Order: sequence, then C-alpha cells, then structure tokens
Amino acid sequence: MAEEMVRDVGPAGITVAFERFGDPADPPVLLLMGGGAQMINWPEGFCAELVARGLHVVRFDNRDTGRSSRVENGPEPDLRAAMAGDFSSASYTLSDMAADTVGLVDRLGLERVHLVGASMGGMIAQTVAVEFPQRVLSLTSIMSTTGDPAVGQADLRALGAVGAPPGTRAEFVRWQVAALRAVSSPGFAFDEAGAAERAGRVFDRGFDLTGMLRQSVAVLASGDRTEKLRGLQLPTVVIHGTEDRMCDVSGGRATAAAIPGAELVLVDGLGHGFPREVWPVFADHVLGVVRIAQRQGTVAQRQGAQ
Repeated sequence: MAEEMVRDVGPAGITVAFERFGDPADPPVLLLMGGGAQMINWPEGFCAELVARGLHVVRFDNRDTGRSSRVENGPEPDLRAAMAGDFSSASYTLSDMAADTVGLVDRLGLERVHLVGASMGGMIAQTVAVEFPQRVLSLTSIMSTTGDPAVGQADLRALGAVGAPPGTRAEFVRWQVAALRAVSSPGFAFDEAGAAERAGRVFDRGFDLTGMLRQSVAVLASGDRTEKLRGLQLPTVVIHGTEDRMCDVSGGRATAAAIPGAELVLVDGLGHGFPREVWPVFADHVLGVVRIAQRQGTVAQRQGAQ
C-alpha cells in the first residue's frame, strides 16, 4: 500500500509515517525497526510472507527516523557520555517511543496488536508490553536484548573500519552497504544489490545521523528491563542469530530467560539482518505466537460468557 502520514500521535503529538499491507480484518501485526533504521528496512518480501499467513501488517518510521518527526531544539546527543553513565543529553527514552507506538495504534483505531520488534525495535516492543500490557496480544523480539549491560553487547570491531556516513547519495549507498556487510550473516549470502537499492531509498527518505545518535542515547538512558520483563504474561518468541555482531546472542538468551514461557529460537549462521532465506522462518514464528494469543483470547471469551 502507499505510504501514509498521521499527525498528533501519542503524548508528544508527533507525526508518523507508516504503511499497511494485507486485509485490515486480519490480526494486526505492528513492525518496529531498530536504531537509525527506517520502516523500509523491513523487507517487503518479509511483509508479504506475513500477509500470506493471514496477518495485517503495519510498519512505520520511529521518531527521528525517515519521514516521521525529528526532535527540534533538543540537546546535542553525547553518546560517549551516555556510555559512561551520563544521560543528560537524552532527549527521550524508550518509554517515550513506546508511547509513540501506542499512540499510532490509537490513531489506527486498533485496540490490541501483535508486536514484532527488531534490534532497538525489540527493546521498544518489550517496553510497550511492560508499560501497556493491555494493548499487546503477543511479542516477537528479534536480534534484541534486555538492556542489561552484561549481555547483548556489540562487537565494535565489526563497524570500526566503516566510519561515519558521508554526504552524497552515492557515497552514502556505498557506506551503508559496507556497514550492512560488516554485520551480515556468515551463514547466508549477502544481497549487495538489494542492500544498495534500499540504501538509496533510505537516503532519499531522509537519513539523520543525529537522530540515530539520539536513539542510541535513549536506549542507554532507559536502563535494564530484566525485572520488568519477568512480569510479562503474553505469548512471546525470541529470535536471534548465533553470529550477531551488533547484538550478541547473549541478549536473546537473556530476553527469553526473563519472559515467562518465552520460546527461544536460535538461527545458526545468522547475523544482524534479514537474509531472504529467513523470511518464511521468521514469519512462521510470528504466526505461531499470534495463534497462541488467539486461542487464549477464545478461551478467555468462553470463560467470561459462563
């Protein structure tokens, strides 16, 4: 479907760019993308896999990403200071981004949704489930972590040689392809042509390095969610690659261990990305927790009618 815009979303009153796929009468699945990544970083082919399984898919740009609202007049994000424990440059936290997400759900006229989050998007989805449990039917956390600094850390050597993003479109495309290759999956072929095509669209839609840094500071300022995750009561699947250099697999293990009843799915050879071969695998697991949630909802309705 065509890209849409909705204004006055959530407590912050931001503007959010989003797209919908499939039949609105089907179970709603909201896709949350990672730090600095736009909604188009959810591959259209993966969205199609979800639609083929009878799901209604919504993907959107987080604040400070793509065509959604940017923070204006906020402090300059200081990632180095935040890594040392000084969060004074944080313009917002994951809780604010969770409120954005629920605000979008409200504007779409949805009561409850199934959340699928990747990387930082997984952290936001976890936060929504913790802070707005009545709005979440199921949770799929992909290549993400709990906020515990002892797990899920990046191997900074992976991106050390890539450097900062350059200014021109052609240079940016080469830079993003190199960055994606650096954290790609050794067990799967790297789709260079697909990565370059998407990188060009990212540039055209509006890449914002400062916004990405603000999001990174927000992640650090939000702290460890482990104890809060222990209180979740919803169908959950945690998916992680064994070769993830951006978010070590220990982050996925810790997430699954913290959430009661969560299923942990480890994909051999998978790094930090979405190679074509895993699209049906991921979609099957999303459908699995959706069906569990549907069965639970049916049982609850029957019990309430008695």
